[in-house]
Amino acid sequence: MNLYLRLAWRNVWRHKRRTIIIVLAMSLTLALMMFYDGLMYGFTDAIYGNAVKVLGGNIQVHAEGFRAQANSTPLLPLTDPLAVVKAAEMNPLTLAATRRIHTGGLVTSREGAFAVGITGVEPEKEMPVNIIGQNVKEGRNLTSADLDNVLIGKGLAEAMGVSVGDRVTLVGRSQHEQMRQRTMTIIGIFDLGMADIEKQTVYISLGEAQALYELEQATEVAVFLERLGQEGDVISAMQASLPGYEIESFQANYPDLASAINTKGGVMNVFSVIIIAIAGVGILNLLLMAVYERTREIGVLGAMGLKPNQISLLFILEGTMIGLVGVAVGILFGLALNGYLMSVGLDFGDLTSATSYMALMQSRVYPTLGLEKLLMRASMIAIISALAALIPAAEAGRREPAEALHFV
Repeated sequence: MNLYLRLAWRNVWRHKRRTIIIVLAMSLTLALMMFYDGLMYGFTDAIYGNAVKVLGGNIQVHAEGFRAQANSTPLLPLTDPLAVVKAAEMNPLTLAATRRIHTGGLVTSREGAFAVGITGVEPEKEMPVNIIGQNVKEGRNLTSADLDNVLIGKGLAEAMGVSVGDRVTLVGRSQHEQMRQRTMTIIGIFDLGMADIEKQTVYISLGEAQALYELEQATEVAVFLERLGQEGDVISAMQASLPGYEIESFQANYPDLASAINTKGGVMNVFSVIIIAIAGVGILNLLLMAVYERTREIGVLGAMGLKPNQISLLFILEGTMIGLVGVAVGILFGLALNGYLMSVGLDFGDLTSATSYMALMQSRVYPTLGLEKLLMRASMIAIISALAALIPAAEAGRREPAEALHFV
């Protein structure tokens, strides 16, 4: 086998121009797939990652028993929310961990009553990671010192016919299931470009929520991560140090969003297979042409005593080696391209108004390095090159030495 490997490697570089063309075809295909994967994951983080941040973070920590009553949004205080925050912040994947109080209720104005989620937050701590506070277009964002002030969405403000400075009444259940209400001043209006989301939740300071709902502790810790897909590792680490809490990713709390992400991933995988299949046809054509170019060489090998299966093996090894070289060069191309785009980003600002959900994308998309599916992509390219060599190898093995030697 060592002899065949040496012969195959030598033959790969005997025809440098042909080898370089095949390697470029393979490497550019892999680099394109890495760019494709990096861009798709960048889009996922830009759109769905921001949606997760708006809805309450990648991970939510609740008191034991919350999941069984989740449909009624119970106010179950955490035993030690600061310990939960500390445990989350110890993980390097965590961007922020903040205390919250979240419940359902009503907000009323002269236009009527609207069902909303009422969320008490730590505004300053959430500001760097939650795009709600980053998109306050009228008035100002909340502060921890705000009392009797509320932050609402533009969609809700338009439906209620209110603006900054107007007074609205919040109604909700306290910890003891008593109805509590308070008239508050609209301190700011945020605009995400998505009226449906803007109507869902209003925000007050954590201190105001504790006073309104008679709570001494928070009922939830929201954990914000660098990227989607990191939730499993962080949850595993937190569960080891936080027994007695329910620690769940956004998939459990927002299954519709998780389903949308999975559906998008499935569709993108279909497109990627089509791209690789097209590239495989091109690689097959190049390798098949190489056999016809080397017809007389095949005759010489046969005349020297090599059996058809040995000649076939030699061509399969050549195809595999070219595939491995193509994979190595493709990885370098892909890393260089995605590494550059990660630093400068891609401007998709014109698309933010194309559809409502694209508004969450902001203006620039930063691809990843495209390593998420690199092993699968590289394996597919290498396997395609090996399989593509089977037909030329079989063709080479069938050639009669005498006929091949006289081929012109």
